[in-house]
Amino acid sequence: MPATPPAAAPGKLLPTPSQTVGPFYGYALPFAGGGDLAPAGHPGTVILHGHVHDGAGAPVPDALIEVWQPAPDGSRHGAPGSLRRDPVTGAVIGRRGLAFTGFGRVPTDADGHYTVTTLPPGGSPYLALVVFARGLTHHLHTRAYLHDAPGLDGDPLLARLPEERRATLLTTPEETGIHRFDIRLQYDGVHEETVFLDFA
Repeated sequence: MPATPPAAAPGKLLPTPSQTVGPFYGYALPFAGGGDLAPAGHPGTVILHGHVHDGAGAPVPDALIEVWQPAPDGSRHGAPGSLRRDPVTGAVIGRRGLAFTGFGRVPTDADGHYTVTTLPPGGSPYLALVVFARGLTHHLHTRAYLHDAPGLDGDPLLARLPEERRATLLTTPEETGIHRFDIRLQYDGVHEETVFLDFA
């Protein structure tokens, strides 16, 4: 018999998940192949990876990163199929692996590291990222600007930021096609907090 949730005392309401500090992300949000936006074997793939750090500079091992981006041709509708479910069990079985959907979701590992394999966004020099992490009652929006993408000089957001803040949104080159993007949830005394965006 399933456990009955605890009842609140008369006149007192129990907190809901959005009012408590999780993490709850690992139970239902990740899905198979969530970080593989690019179809398997596609020759034009790029890798975006990095660590999520808290205000003390420590890695966050239970964060979740969502990626939203246009396809290489600039289209923004994507293909359906990121969150396919098994018709019998209802379990999420992930992508078919053949089409670009423009959406990904990946958890950080025990070292706070995440990896996404995708295609360069068309008509935009950045990937839009959404960060879910412990200590956050609401998710955070940011952007990972690919350091070698065309259009960086004309981007209105980057143009308005001072150099040290702008640097928090630019990927660091590693090898060809590999972009490093660390996300810092707060200033840790050495590193700037990543620029986060406010959406009304």
